[in-house]
Amino acid sequence: MTNTNTNSVGTAPVVELREVTKRFSGVTAVQDLSLSLYAGQVHCLLGENGAGKSTVIKLLTGVERPTSGQVLIEGDEVAFNSPRDARDRGIATVYQEVATLPMMSVARNFVLGAEPTIGRWPFRRIDDRAAERAALAELEQLGIARVRDGRQLVGTLSGGERQALAIGRAVHFGARVLVLDEPTAALGVRESATVLRLIQAVRDRGAAVLFITHNAYHAHAAADHSTVLRGGRAIAQFDRGEKSIADVIELMAGGAELHALLTDSERNVVDDGAGTIGV
Repeated sequence: MTNTNTNSVGTAPVVELREVTKRFSGVTAVQDLSLSLYAGQVHCLLGENGAGKSTVIKLLTGVERPTSGQVLIEGDEVAFNSPRDARDRGIATVYQEVATLPMMSVARNFVLGAEPTIGRWPFRRIDDRAAERAALAELEQLGIARVRDGRQLVGTLSGGERQALAIGRAVHFGARVLVLDEPTAALGVRESATVLRLIQAVRDRGAAVLFITHNAYHAHAAADHSTVLRGGRAIAQFDRGEKSIADVIELMAGGAELHALLTDSERNVVDDGAGTIGV
């Protein structure tokens, strides 16, 4: 099936969810969701816990299949039977709890599962120098200069540096679509800023990025386009600059329901669009 959905410059999305619904034992987790991811853009998926964000990740990465609707890659409908199917099509996921081995080096974690080798059988071994060069070069290209020794144990890295390592690894091994599951949720202000800059660097290299978060401030800083989920439905979709931070927080928290709970002074803070909310 050919996809006719395009962005403003006429480019078809790399990945698209089209009117997707997912039910689990009679419970609807996602309802009629349409979502497009474009090369060189960051699409932010916002929502509170239980909004349906995790289900979207599972649908995009082959963990689950839609109950109805379509998943398309470059306009062609696909049916992922496993996470490997999604990875083979260039979709990589970095989860909030980064899957790294703390007692293994930066370089070994970076190439884990795709280790470069040197020598011939039976004397073939992992080429640690090649692994170190690849890891440090990728991190440097993404603007992460603080990791200077590929032999450093991953357990000594900060949370932001571990996120950088996982993201750099995904990009290095050919991810065309990068799904980031709450990458700043457990980080402080400085580490969050590092990850947000990293997201922009990945975007600038041409990848399509799905940045999943419940933090409207981080979304405001990084997103080119945003979708707000509530109760499994997309209640708003907008481009950068079209909504204030206060607008987004209100959408996530309940819109009219939230307004009914606010005092007059708090409601004025929300309505003035100043980027803060008084709750």
